[in-house]
Order: sequence, then structure tokens, then C-alpha cells
Amino acid sequence: MVIKVYKLLNVDGRAKRAEVHTVHGVIQTPVFMNVGTAGAIKGAVSSMDLKEIKCQVELSNTYHLHVRPGDDVIKKLGGLHKFMVWDRPILTDSGGFQVFSLSGLRKIKEEGVYFSSHVDGRKIFMGPEESMQIQSNIASTIAMAFDECAPYPATREYMQNSVDRTTRWLKRCKTEMNRLNSLEDTINKKQMLFGINQGGTYEDIRIEHAKVISKLDLDGYAVGGLAVGESHEEMYRILEEVVPHLPQNKPTYLMGVGTPINILESVERGIDFFDCVYPARNGRHGHVYTNFGKLNLWNAKFQLDDRPIEEGCQCPACKHYSRAYIRHLLKAKEMLGMRLCVLHNLYFYNTLMEEIRDAIDKNEYQEYKNNKIENML
Repeated sequence: MVIKVYKLLNVDGRAKRAEVHTVHGVIQTPVFMNVGTAGAIKGAVSSMDLKEIKCQVELSNTYHLHVRPGDDVIKKLGGLHKFMVWDRPILTDSGGFQVFSLSGLRKIKEEGVYFSSHVDGRKIFMGPEESMQIQSNIASTIAMAFDECAPYPATREYMQNSVDRTTRWLKRCKTEMNRLNSLEDTINKKQMLFGINQGGTYEDIRIEHAKVISKLDLDGYAVGGLAVGESHEEMYRILEEVVPHLPQNKPTYLMGVGTPINILESVERGIDFFDCVYPARNGRHGHVYTNFGKLNLWNAKFQLDDRPIEEGCQCPACKHYSRAYIRHLLKAKEMLGMRLCVLHNLYFYNTLMEEIRDAIDKNEYQEYKNNKIENML
């Protein structure tokens, strides 16, 4: 019996509950991918910690790993899974976001993008083929297609030209990925490829692009170029319009989003995969998530607070330490304070996704979402 890569288990409204079968294990969706840009979660979080806090998928950055230690180094050491001692799925982004975030250091051409390294200024060229080759060397479970994450706002003419080029690049990515997966020395010959829908807030460009890339029969599809300056309402509107035009029998990934409320709203609109730096970044600054909103542990009111960050939470921080102690660590600039906050936040996000999956299984997602958001506001 052939197991489908994407197995849809239940649909509640537009919310989807599924399994994604990969060479590195089964991903239960909806899922939040824990962001480890350079092969580690910022905040002194190890691969062993990730298992304890219920991480299913780790996400790393193609551009940053290419700059250091070098994807050739990672390949010689057996691929990123072996390098960082992680046996569950890894998704690598393509370097396309750096086209957006490093706009002062790059030049876009039809063949690809010319960068100056943010580390040492050396010249780097990355096109669709190079991005696929780097991701193949890294040997991630899921590779993302190389695209341009266009700026917001952008003119209709700029956006249409950018999207058309992204489509041409996607076809080159697919051809190159098929070639790389057939090579004898490729570490992961079952590497999956997700394409990326772009179009900014122009819904007609988005919809047409979704229709075009859906015909390529990729392993999954992402919605990119959101959460780059537009309002939350605009983002939700675009998702409502574009997601129905992406294949329902494939995973759908909203890139770089977001807050717990963003996730709850986007699941309702048919999204399976999420990633965001918020939980780790906020944790490093002493801002922690709870089911009743966010806390800033630097605040003086926590100086004598002997409660955990959140009552009943089973994360490594809440099982052992008080708000008062973690606040002390932060103020004393002890790394443990930052680490405990990051562990708590990632555990909170991963637990939120468990609850979301459970609610969809029970066909109770709408009620669950409304209650959750009401408590958090």
C-alpha cells in the first residue's frame, strides 16, 4: 500500500487537520516550525531540548548556512540532521527572503540574485539552481523554491514582473531538484520541494499565480510575502482569496507568521504550516506568552512572584522555576533566564498547535478559536 505524502484527516470549515509523511518522520498539522536560523534555536536551546518541548519540525536558513559554516562543510559532515543531532524533519527556506531583507546588499537579475555577504562583504550569487544545490547539500527534509519576496508596498507593474520571474525560477527549481535527487552522492534523495505563491496584496495577481504553480504538482505550497508591512486584516483577506486556489490535497504554509492570534486566524483560513521568530526573539527579551496574554518578566511586579510563568504549564521553566527567579536571572544578565523564557515560549506555541489539532479533530475549531482569542486579548 502506498501512503500518501499528505493525508487529510479532517476538515472543519476551512481548517485542515492532516499528516505529512516524510523521510524523517510524520508531521502532524497544523504545525509550528521552530526557527533555528543557523542550525540552532537562539537562546542556548539544544536538539534534545526541542524534543522535550514537543517540536516537530526545525527550520533553518539556506543563506545563513551557506555563508557559514558553508553547505559544502555540512555535506561533508553528513548533512544538517547529523550535524545538529536532530532526527526529525527540517525545512530550509530558499534564501529568497534575504532578497527582501538584505535589499541594500543585493541586485536582482533574471539569472538570480547577486549579494554582498552581511558577514564579510564577499560577493555571493544565488539563483534557483544554486539554492537547490545548497539545500541538497544541507539535506533538509523540505526545500523551499527560490523566489523574490517583493517589498510592501510595491506597484502593480513591479509585483507582476516579480511574480512572473518567481514562476520562471520555480520551474528551474523543480528541474534542478529532480536532477539532484537522482544523483548517487545526494544525502537525501527524497527531498521535498514547496513552491511559493507571491503577489503582495493584489488578490488577482495572487490568485492567477496560485493557479499557475498548482499545475506543477509540487510537494507543498507556501504563501509568501505577507507580514511584511501590510495590516493583519489585509493578510487575512489575501488568505481567504488565495488558499482556495491552492491544492487542498497538499500542505499549505504561511511563511514568517506569526503571533498566536495570527496562527489561530490563519488555521481557520486553511493554513497547515507556520514559522516565526517571535517566540524565541521575545523570550530572549523576557517577554513570555500565556493563555491570558503576554507578560514582561522585567516588570518590578514580578520581583516577589513565586508562581511559574503559567500555572499548569509543563515546560522546563514552569515545572521548576518562579517568575521572580527568572526575572532575577534576566536582570543579572544570566543566560539561563533567556534560555528558560525561550523554552517556555516554544513549548507554548507547540502546545497551542496540539490544542488546535485536537479542536479540528472534534469539529470544534470555531468555538475553540473564539474562546482562545477572547482570553488572550
